[in-house]
Amino acid sequence: MNIILLGPPGAGKGTQAHKLVDERGMVQLSTGDMLRAARTSGTDMGKRVAEVMDRGDLVTDEIVIGLIRERLTDGTQGGGYIFDGFPRTLAQADALSDLMAELGQTLDAVIEMRVDDTALVARITARSTCGDCGEVYNDISKPIPADGKCANCGGTDFKRRADDNEESLKTRLLAYYKQTSPLVGYYHAKGMLNSVNGLGDIDAVAGAIASVLDNA
Repeated sequence: MNIILLGPPGAGKGTQAHKLVDERGMVQLSTGDMLRAARTSGTDMGKRVAEVMDRGDLVTDEIVIGLIRERLTDGTQGGGYIFDGFPRTLAQADALSDLMAELGQTLDAVIEMRVDDTALVARITARSTCGDCGEVYNDISKPIPADGKCANCGGTDFKRRADDNEESLKTRLLAYYKQTSPLVGYYHAKGMLNSVNGLGDIDAVAGAIASVLDNA
């Protein structure tokens, strides 16, 4: 089963993707992670990514689709793919649709994680990440364990993103609504869109997503 997780920054896409990886054996395709991995891979595509990023330019849709093509054909499908952070625009959505058709694969569900902006800002400004394994914590909903050690890896180096502040978040949200929110209508028109409340607790959101997948 191949799915897309849609939602603004901080909606919890990464957290839910990790649960799907653990519980269903799915493969998370995060464009940010793929770009970082490609940059140091030494492959031809990786060298293109490194050149673009070293110039400070934005990576083109062609390159991102090329990276996704590599992942979709590397034999690690497992329980299916989770597209996290892609597509971001209508052009990318069309490119992904063409790629999936070319490879004989299907997109089975698009899940929109709906949030309230005010609550989202409060959530993200309370967010911190384990510097060793990337596990995400939140002062409100998932605080760092009382012993000060990451529950996943035991690390003690916790970081807050420099752009996890109210002004930066408003800018990122504006960019999301301008570029990505049209995808909600795009996938609704295709009869593929499912919406869940992204502001519930982690297990409640996971349950809603599981219900969508089990009925897809």
